[in-house]
Amino acid sequence: MTKECKWILKEQADPAKVDRLSAEVGIDRVLAELLVRRGVETFDQARAFFRPSLDDLHDPFLMTGMHEAVERLHKAITGKEKILVYGDYDVDGTTAVALVYSFIQRFTKNAGFYIPDRYDEGYGVSYKGIDHAAEGGYTLIITLDCGIKAIEKVEYAREKGIDVIICDHHLPEDTLPAAVAVLDPKREDCNYPFDDLSGCGVGFKLVQGYSQQYGIPFETLVPLLDLLVVSIASDLVTMVGENRVLAHFGLKVLNEHPCEGLLAMINLSNLEPGHITIDDIVFKIGPRINAAGRMESGRLAVELLKATDARSAMQIGEKINDNNNERKNIDREITLEAIEMVQGGKCLASENATIVYNPKWNKGVVGIVASRLVEAFYKPTVVLTKSNGFVTGSARSVAGFDLYEAIESCADLLENFGGHVYAAGLTLKEENLAEFARRMDEFVSGKVTSDMLVPIVDVDARLDFAQITPKFFRILKQFQPFGPGNSNPLFITENVYDAGSGRKVGAGGVHMKLDLIQESQPYHQIAAIAFNMAESYDYIKEGNPFDVCYAIVENYYRGSSTLQLRVRDIKEREEII
Repeated sequence: MTKECKWILKEQADPAKVDRLSAEVGIDRVLAELLVRRGVETFDQARAFFRPSLDDLHDPFLMTGMHEAVERLHKAITGKEKILVYGDYDVDGTTAVALVYSFIQRFTKNAGFYIPDRYDEGYGVSYKGIDHAAEGGYTLIITLDCGIKAIEKVEYAREKGIDVIICDHHLPEDTLPAAVAVLDPKREDCNYPFDDLSGCGVGFKLVQGYSQQYGIPFETLVPLLDLLVVSIASDLVTMVGENRVLAHFGLKVLNEHPCEGLLAMINLSNLEPGHITIDDIVFKIGPRINAAGRMESGRLAVELLKATDARSAMQIGEKINDNNNERKNIDREITLEAIEMVQGGKCLASENATIVYNPKWNKGVVGIVASRLVEAFYKPTVVLTKSNGFVTGSARSVAGFDLYEAIESCADLLENFGGHVYAAGLTLKEENLAEFARRMDEFVSGKVTSDMLVPIVDVDARLDFAQITPKFFRILKQFQPFGPGNSNPLFITENVYDAGSGRKVGAGGVHMKLDLIQESQPYHQIAAIAFNMAESYDYIKEGNPFDVCYAIVENYYRGSSTLQLRVRDIKEREEII
């Protein structure tokens, strides 16, 4: 049940710039337009875009606090202090901990790691984690993907004789924690040239800075980039600038020499080694790593990612895979329950925002359920459950609506909250629940427009199937790695039909495999896959024409590679005005 989309063609780039680039680089005008929209206007810029280089990474010491962080870490290593690497239980946090912990272990045996329990401690730095550090004799904590708001916790650690280095990428508040160093490119006083690193990315800059300061060859850091690309893809940071360079080389490592833990995940996901893409991370590898923290413990994910032998990696990987299967079953059940609540009017709000609450739901999957409800009803959504005596949950937004601002407007009702424009988490007392729902719904009503409640598909260009030549696709592939800010281009082709071999596939026949032909060019047949669109099957099977919106992808199956359209949306011709 996905809401009908509105297709909008992106604004045309400057035709003179497009013509010039097309001639200079010798590429199709459509591809030249895609480049100009990405700010690539000259031959040299195109070469830099198509040939990322690790030389383009920024000096880590441009980040405010880096000198202090590196010196404190060096003091701890040379002084044989105990160092605790602390990170959150999601993919970004666990990859960051595995990366920094693996690096530090090269120089000292006095490193440990800590992942808070999602259910017992919740998100971020916890008093329990600091107590664990104090009891274990740790004198330095490095936080990763968290800590930027932990003012009281950092003070608590200081009282116990523990210094803290914060590595975070979330938006700071006006006052920063009084840590030894606070690395966060989003700090107002930080002039680092790229401010959208993942939490793991900030951790990588710390180890890069340490290596640079103490003569450790950069080449020894390259094997860690497989962990970093998993965080970049899973945390949905922008795939531009430094992230794109790091992801490009991270994919190389992931495909050629992945660490044992990620190799286990690749095999358990039935992926083809050597052909792993960003999509494979987002849809297969990332959710499995996340499942450890959702269903059991994020510690398990770090144990997997730092494993050095294939046998133990596979043992841990199988346990995490079981967690993921359990997570899928639970989130499917809860999603169905939540949809029924909305349709039956048994939710806290459904007019402007979708707000649902069930104290028995599993806290680990409410974020996934919120995303599914956005797909179903396309409204700002909050899914809540009960944990440790508090109502707690996750929120997801629609394009153009600042969800964080909405939640912040209810701050007086909340015990805790944090997140981004499109995703957030929150905790509150049960007695404040009804008022929270009322105020959220009212806030959304005043800010959301009718246009925001219709999913928009931004289309890059109209394309005839005859234009999709081997050369066209070979160049398009070099736009990778794809992600926010550099998304896989979407095209529309009008008046197409299935060649007659179309069929339903997948469990329950919810997907379609099609062989498409364009009415005006009957000799160019092209394979397509349409996920979760089987409701259009009968119309298509009868030979009716339709317009199709799609990305062009490479499909690997049993060692062979074929070009395929991944259908994003279908419009029956009679729908089109």
